[in-house]
Amino acid sequence: MDMKDKTVNEKFIRTIVKKHGTPLFVIFLNNLKERAQNFRKLLPRVMPFYAVKANPSTPILKYLAKEGFGFDVASRNEIETVLKLGGKPEKMIFANTIKTQEALKISQKNGIDLMTFDSEYELAKIAKYYPGARVLVRIKVPNVGSVVELSLKFGVEPADAVSLLIKAIKLGLKPAGVSFHVGSQCTEIANFTEALELSSIIFKDALLKKIHLEILDIGGGFPITHFDSETDQFPAMAEKISSELDRLFDTNTTVIAEPGRYLAGPVCTLITRVIGKSIRNNKHWYYLDDGVYGCLSGIVYDHCKYQFRVFRRGQTQISTLAGPTCDSFDVISFSEELPELEFGDIVYVENIGAYSIATATHFNSIPPAKTIVVS
Repeated sequence: MDMKDKTVNEKFIRTIVKKHGTPLFVIFLNNLKERAQNFRKLLPRVMPFYAVKANPSTPILKYLAKEGFGFDVASRNEIETVLKLGGKPEKMIFANTIKTQEALKISQKNGIDLMTFDSEYELAKIAKYYPGARVLVRIKVPNVGSVVELSLKFGVEPADAVSLLIKAIKLGLKPAGVSFHVGSQCTEIANFTEALELSSIIFKDALLKKIHLEILDIGGGFPITHFDSETDQFPAMAEKISSELDRLFDTNTTVIAEPGRYLAGPVCTLITRVIGKSIRNNKHWYYLDDGVYGCLSGIVYDHCKYQFRVFRRGQTQISTLAGPTCDSFDVISFSEELPELEFGDIVYVENIGAYSIATATHFNSIPPAKTIVVS
């Protein structure tokens, strides 16, 4: 489907709903193109490796592969999918610090030799199943203010990084650099500046030990907006990151990043309809044909809040939106300002491309929303 006007408008939505029904998950490839160009423009020194976990939809992966993007993969299936869709092994990083032996064997078979680690146990596993692999030590960095604090689960203390890189050499691996992640949907630029400082110190300490590190992986976490009232923080954040990279790292250092949400989030829209209605505790409840077990799963797994839009006009009141399953957990929001809706009314959500369809389930045998691609 082609659409010269990329704006999500009532005419467009009603047209595709009439043709395809609901729920629909719409991917706007022109928007993805703009996001990809913008990332490269604002962070010119950084090579983007798209985080497949954010949204593994085929159209997104195919487009980014065609444009020469790298890929951050986290499992055997992600590796095989990206390779099938045109991704190049030399532009892939196995950035899950907990890898299965099967996935390591697949990596070796396909020449995907760059990967992260954050423990001696992982180093030993890599050395056994992928001798000679290039490894990045993932360090623990501040995640203050980030929606998902990944340092709770991942990363070694910076003070232990060089010792682990020495251990990697003893195991026959090739220390390549340092990686970090400031947390998903990061809104604090200080997280990046401190992480870059810590990484710079490790690069210098490693060099004193005759270990020449070549790669800095600054991870993901770049924020997007979900509400009209929010300000896009990425341009200012990118400017500061670029300045710090030039200050702390020489031009021979290869800098990569793992944007997922930034690229996929704003390029997708979820379209649902009201399939049920009731009044509970003097409040209107509207039941949609998608919910937290479907493409609104980001509410649970990503702690995300969305802006819900409708076409019906009139006096608004605090209302509840719920999903279609038979589980009472499947409540989308208890406090939405909405006019009174009727059966069949459309409720849609923009900026929902990340951690939505990727984490949708088939609970109650209800499949995820149908994907529609707009070029």
